[in-house]
Amino acid sequence: MKVVEYNKRASFEYYIEDKYEAGIVLEGNEVKSIRAGHCSLKDSFCYLRKGEVVLKNMHIAYYKQSGVFNTVDTKRDRKLLLHRAEIDKIVGKVNEKGYTLVPIKVYFKDALIKIEVALCKGKHTYDKKRALREKDILREKERQIKEYR
Repeated sequence: MKVVEYNKRASFEYYIEDKYEAGIVLEGNEVKSIRAGHCSLKDSFCYLRKGEVVLKNMHIAYYKQSGVFNTVDTKRDRKLLLHRAEIDKIVGKVNEKGYTLVPIKVYFKDALIKIEVALCKGKHTYDKKRALREKDILREKERQIKEYR
């Protein structure tokens, strides 16, 4: 499994509760661009539309070798492929207060491009500050251990 893109901000902004593996509907030049590593999950999110899960704001750069006629919007909406039971479970949770669906990473599973989406609950600002404080303390401990040796 080769990870192409990872959304670091998601674990900082949200408590991750459930993770789902989803396929994605892409065009040929988009697949080649992702294989080259030219994609970004920054500011992307998922929403439900007519019983389908849609990924919004995922940036996939233009593939340089594709023709002029194959240019599509780099941040267009892309349909995610999930089982009906998973979609029903997600719909039930998202309708509750505070839950959202966030893409976590883009990766290859054999020859297929998959997206890991997570059902998340938002953190408060004091939770984020505590996480930063713990991260700084851990970094300082590691630095002291390294200097001690």
